[in-house]
Amino acid sequence: MLSISFAKSIGRGSSSRSRRDEVYVAAVPLRATKGPAQLLMSTAYSLNFWDLQHFMVIISPSSSLHSQALVYDFQPQDPESIAVAVAALSGRNVPGVVLTRTLKKLPKRKCWFVGYSDTDAMDAANRFNKGWDTDLRINLHDCRNYVNGLVEYLTGMKAVLEQLQSSSMARDEMSLPRKD
Repeated sequence: MLSISFAKSIGRGSSSRSRRDEVYVAAVPLRATKGPAQLLMSTAYSLNFWDLQHFMVIISPSSSLHSQALVYDFQPQDPESIAVAVAALSGRNVPGVVLTRTLKKLPKRKCWFVGYSDTDAMDAANRFNKGWDTDLRINLHDCRNYVNGLVEYLTGMKAVLEQLQSSSMARDEMSLPRKD
């Protein structure tokens, strides 16, 4: 199992971390219309095809006022629409939306601790989201760009997805330990 020192090497560690919000990156299957397309996306996720996964940021607040984690992600407004999928895959912009929702507990798979926020992470994420352009374009302005941008805004860590992808942690599906 990987140690928390590895987490510090890809994120920011600090002796005052107990008072900081924790930042995670998670991957889930891409959403698709029911039937063959959905089966294909689920299979790609299970086989760990990095480019066929949806990425999002999870903030686990240090405050006792907020006991649930918050998920932040960027996706098409209608991710299950065939017309949206065709437009997106052909390189055209599609209407996107930034979503925020609560999460009772952190995912057990494909969820990586990447660091601590230097400020109130939820307020910072909301500020970041207000300035985020919601025209989605695959490989130019999609969930990967959103995750890289938000993680950098929260922790200062650049290109987090590239670091996770190149690490054995991401390839071998090993998650970092949660907080100690």
